Amino acid sequence: MRVLTTPEERFEALPGFQYRPHRVELSDQDGGTLRMAYVADGPEDGPVVLLLHGEPSWSFLYRDVMAVLAEAGIRAVAPDLVGFGRSDKPTRQSDHSYARHVEWLRQFAFDVFDLREVTLVGQDWGGLLGLRLLAEHPERFSGAVAANTGMPTGDHNMPEVWWDFRRAVEKAEILDVGRLVASGCARPMSEEVRAAYDAPFPDESHKAGPRVMPKLVPTAPDDPATEANRAAWRTLAGSTTPLLTAFSDSDPITASMGPVLRKTVPGAAGQRHATIAGAGHFLQEDAGTELGRVISEFVRPSR
Repeated sequence: MRVLTTPEERFEALPGFQYRPHRVELSDQDGGTLRMAYVADGPEDGPVVLLLHGEPSWSFLYRDVMAVLAEAGIRAVAPDLVGFGRSDKPTRQSDHSYARHVEWLRQFAFDVFDLREVTLVGQDWGGLLGLRLLAEHPERFSGAVAANTGMPTGDHNMPEVWWDFRRAVEKAEILDVGRLVASGCARPMSEEVRAAYDAPFPDESHKAGPRVMPKLVPTAPDDPATEANRAAWRTLAGSTTPLLTAFSDSDPITASMGPVLRKTVPGAAGQRHATIAGAGHFLQEDAGTELGRVISEFVRPSR
C-alpha cells in the first residue's frame, strides 16, 4: 500500500486549533504499516470521550467541542481517520473499505490505547464506524452519542440529497473539500476556517479517502458491509449501554436516523436527547460549543 503524508507546514496557523498532533503506527492490513494522527485535550485522568469525524472533514471539526469537554474535566481524544487530516493517506481508492476503516479505528482505540469506559461520539462516518465498534466491543464503552449519523445496511434507500452529494464527489475534476464542508453548514464559514478543511489535501493525489467514502456507504442489500452492519443492529437492539442522540434541526441527510436509534436501542430510553437548533450536517462547526455542553452533561450529569 502506497501512502502519502501531508506536509506539516500545511497545518500552520489553523484558527482555534493549537493542539499538538500525535501519531501512532497501525497495521495497514496489507502487509505494511501506516500512521494515524490524533489530538487530545483535558486531564489525562478524566473520563475519556472518543470524537470521530466523518467525510470529508478531520479532527479540526471538533475544536470547539474539545475546549468545552476539557473545561469540564473530560479527556477528549480526536483521531483523524486514515486518509484524512494528518493521518497517512493511501493513494488508491481500492485501499479503502468499510471493514478496513473499522479495523483501523479498533487498533487505534483498543490495541494502542486500550481504552475502556470510553464514551463514543460519532458524526457522519464517525457514527457509521463508531456504532460498529460499539456493537462489536460493547465492554469497552460506557456510553455513546450519535450526532447526525446512522449505520446504513443498504436495505433502505438513501435520501436524494445524499445521492446528489455522492454524484458531485464522483464527477468533480478537482474535489473542493472546503466547499463541501461549508455547504453542509447552516451558518457562514470564514475563509480561514474553509482553508483549514482544505489543508490536509495539497493536491488530488491526497484525496483518495474523500473520493471513495461515499462509495463505501451501503446502498444495496448485497453490499460488502451489509451483513456486518445488520449484525451490529441486532446487537444494538439489545444494548443497554446509554446512547444519546444529538442531532441538528437542519440536516436532510441524517434526520430520519435519530428516531430509528431512539426506538431501536434500549440504552436510548430515558436519555435527554438533544436537537440543536440552527445547525446543519456539520453541527460541530455550526454549534460546537452547544454540542460540547450536551456531551459533557451526558458524561458528567449534574447532580
